[in-house]
Amino acid sequence: MENFLHDLSWVLPLRSDTATIVFNGFTFLGYTPFFLIFMPIGYWLWDRTLFSRLAVLIALTAVVNAWLKDFWQDARPDPAFQLDADRVADSYGLPSGHAQVAVAMWLWLAYEMKRPWAWAAALVIAAGVCFSRLYLGVHDVEDVLAGILLGFFTLAIFAVLVHERVIARWRKLPAWMDFVVIIVAIPALWLIWPEGEEPTGIAGVLFLLLGWFAGAALDRKAAPEKPVLPAWWLQVLMAVGGIAGLFALRKLLMLGGTAVGLPDTITGYIAIASIGIYATWIAPAAFRALKLMRQP
Repeated sequence: MENFLHDLSWVLPLRSDTATIVFNGFTFLGYTPFFLIFMPIGYWLWDRTLFSRLAVLIALTAVVNAWLKDFWQDARPDPAFQLDADRVADSYGLPSGHAQVAVAMWLWLAYEMKRPWAWAAALVIAAGVCFSRLYLGVHDVEDVLAGILLGFFTLAIFAVLVHERVIARWRKLPAWMDFVVIIVAIPALWLIWPEGEEPTGIAGVLFLLLGWFAGAALDRKAAPEKPVLPAWWLQVLMAVGGIAGLFALRKLLMLGGTAVGLPDTITGYIAIASIGIYATWIAPAAFRALKLMRQP
């Protein structure tokens, strides 16, 4: 059993140029650039309430995963197996963040949609992401299984909160309550984090959430009703233009922070919070100004 959980030699015969392309595609679904594309587009063109709930779920799952990684400090597989080494750097392996977030995120979307095809798609995507981490040699079986179990646990807790209408009742509270909770949670990370480690990187997730909810509050005030969207080809233009603007803003803020001498960490926090505001307020306001969104 110990050998099965930690030995990745069985992966090597499965590798091919085509399979590597496929599983690099699956593993991309667990990295930051994907979330910076998928989450705003979902907010603009799908359902802003659903994607705000999803943002909370992903943030909570990511923080728990990072805490456990730094608590257990379990090394990743031998670099000789790794095809994704440049993106994992010297981070720990247990539990797999890709597996944990994939299970929680995609199955939650299927749960919200309540369609058989959505469940099928969610299971295929989650399985593909989980296996990609083994195929690319950056996690062993133990890491991935732990991530899957924690993903299901997070999903179950979140479903209970929704079913018991805890989240719905919270949403009726003033918007400033969101900001208070997130602002308190950010420094609290340093108090609860495992000794000898720092949550510098994962704190960015909470800064993104802070910007996301600040923008969402302004967006709800400007457009209380669910927007009416234009023809599909205009929605494609909205998505492409909106995401291009997001990454341009990110680059501009990072360059600006460096130019004025801000530390990289502070610049990163400002940039990620600004991206949250852009996704949920600035971009929707621009779409409304261009008549691409309208109130019913």
